[in-house]
Amino acid sequence: MKIDLTTGGRRLAKTLGIKGRSRARGLSPGSLVHVGDRKVEEIRLRLVDYDDAQLTEREIGGIDECSSLKDLPTVSWINVDGLHDVGVIERLGALFGIHALVLEDIVNTAQRPKLEDFGDYVSVVVKMLSWDEGLKEIRSEQLSLLVGDHWVISFQERPGDVFDPVRNRIRGHKGRIRTMGPAYLAFALLDAVVDNYFEILERVGEELEPLEERVLADPDAASIQVLHKWKREMVVLRRAVWPLREVAAGLARDDIRLIPERTVPFLRDLHDHTLQVADTVDGIREMLSSLLDLHLTMVSNRMNEVMKVLTVIATIFIPLTFVAGIYGMNFEVMPELGWSWAYPYGFWGVMVAIGGGLLTYFRRKKWF
Repeated sequence: MKIDLTTGGRRLAKTLGIKGRSRARGLSPGSLVHVGDRKVEEIRLRLVDYDDAQLTEREIGGIDECSSLKDLPTVSWINVDGLHDVGVIERLGALFGIHALVLEDIVNTAQRPKLEDFGDYVSVVVKMLSWDEGLKEIRSEQLSLLVGDHWVISFQERPGDVFDPVRNRIRGHKGRIRTMGPAYLAFALLDAVVDNYFEILERVGEELEPLEERVLADPDAASIQVLHKWKREMVVLRRAVWPLREVAAGLARDDIRLIPERTVPFLRDLHDHTLQVADTVDGIREMLSSLLDLHLTMVSNRMNEVMKVLTVIATIFIPLTFVAGIYGMNFEVMPELGWSWAYPYGFWGVMVAIGGGLLTYFRRKKWF
């Protein structure tokens, strides 16, 4: 099926996650092609290295600086902002022994959320959402996590994320994060992503709250546009949330070597949160569908009221037109025309009587 990428077509392609997929056409599996929009000028790498006793945070100037990190006993978190430079992604993957198909998923920003266990490392792909206050809409970007024995690598499309609470807990030595290893760090990052889903849903709820009153009060064309906008937003949100349930359920299993048993309960709690988010998204989708049906019903009822009034008016004027037509004919012998009161009492009296009688009849029938 060929899609015409006009403004509406480009929006549809972006919503469905198919924008830019043709760039990889004809290439062999594992070929690295960035699919998506370039959102940064240069790829930026930042390191957070810690254990229970020490913490180091710094910018990474080049991939070569990462060569010693995978063998350190501390937990090394490498955060990568930007996915357009596939050469950097390929070199980093070669350094940590990452499969080419995993790297292909990382640079493909239309990838469905998924979990893969390769034994030496675990690959997780999810969607990280943010709220655009100016446009009042949801922005989505791909987040990929690689979890090894002593390291976690996170790949984002652009700077700015939802991980500041995690960073603050690491800096402040709060909770158990400094003593629980890389699997718990991965859980903390995913938990921050899911917690942000709840915040996004709250913002959506605030935007939708006055919409129902607006539809009931004045179901105009602008209302239907707003409804369709939010239905598109819910498509984006649902595509991010529903596969995440499978990811969280897979992480909560006991058969992944890199996830210690003490971390599994936290991942089960993460799975519960994803189910709550999914239920909330379904509830909002149903509410939007109900509002759309309500809008169409209100418009139909308004049209019925207009048609009822017009029908009553037309019905009243049909016999009046008949009477006027008769006395508008040019016959010479019409006895009542010779009566001096024929016009004020005869003609208008009949007209008023017919109109009043019909109105009284319609009232009794409760037709208007």
